[in-house]
Amino acid sequence: MSEPTFNEPRIALNRIYTRTGDTGQTQLVGGQRLAKDNLRIESYGTVDELNCILGAASITAESLPPVASLAVILKRVQHELFNLGSILATLPADVHPKQPRVTGAEIDQLEHEIDEANAALPALRSFVLPGGGRLDAELHICRTVCRRAERLLVALAREESVPEEAVRTPPPVALPKVKRSLVWRPPDDKERTTNDSCCLIPPPVPPPRTISAPLADRH
Repeated sequence: MSEPTFNEPRIALNRIYTRTGDTGQTQLVGGQRLAKDNLRIESYGTVDELNCILGAASITAESLPPVASLAVILKRVQHELFNLGSILATLPADVHPKQPRVTGAEIDQLEHEIDEANAALPALRSFVLPGGGRLDAELHICRTVCRRAERLLVALAREESVPEEAVRTPPPVALPKVKRSLVWRPPDDKERTTNDSCCLIPPPVPPPRTISAPLADRH
């Protein structure tokens, strides 16, 4: 068996809170203290937020047999996001050579899965309206939080050294498409089930109704 590329995480949490952040600062892996609204903290905090929402989507996917296989992908991506958060919480000079991280291999795998899912779908003829079902809604929340994480990482990369894979990581934005491919059926399939609601443009707003004044008020 080949030697593992990275070390297994070594974590021991004896206390849930430490009160060391009561002054508005938090600590990086290397011990540096930063303000909690620092761009680096915002970045890995948003990655953590994405991970939480993916967890909710994974539970929903497990309960739906047609898309149960998506839960496996979601859980794998959760682990990868933990590794991404670990790297972002560590300044480049403090990163250990075997510290877990996201590599190009993980990104390529997810992109391959997205491509496979997309190949089974008909072309979209309109934008997709978020919603239609619980899993759809959760995955669209994942998509938008992932976009926010991406924007923060791009901003952070302009100010500090950030691994290329950190900026490349956000393919979870395409996870709704993976889900859609798993439930799509040909149009002539009577049992076709799809929760995607499409809307090309907002529906027109009806003009306001004119209410006539009572005869007694007319002059």
